[in-house]
Amino acid sequence: MATTQDLNLFQKIEDAITQLRPFLEADGGDIRLLRIEDNVAKVKLLGACQSCNMSAMTLKAGVEEAVKRVAPEIVRVEAVEE
Repeated sequence: MATTQDLNLFQKIEDAITQLRPFLEADGGDIRLLRIEDNVAKVKLLGACQSCNMSAMTLKAGVEEAVKRVAPEIVRVEAVEE
């Protein structure tokens, strides 16, 4: 059962991703937050982001930095398959 704190953290991360989404969509990609486990945000890369050779850099330098700014308790962002 998710707590209010868990839901607030999830929403903060969703908000950070929403800010980045137009840049990903411009290149034919997208990202979805799946879950948070042990302070690691698990995301799924969609569209062109799945096969892009720059996706690891985008995830680290773009998504992870944006997420850590709004949710410093997150230690990293990982791309996973559902």
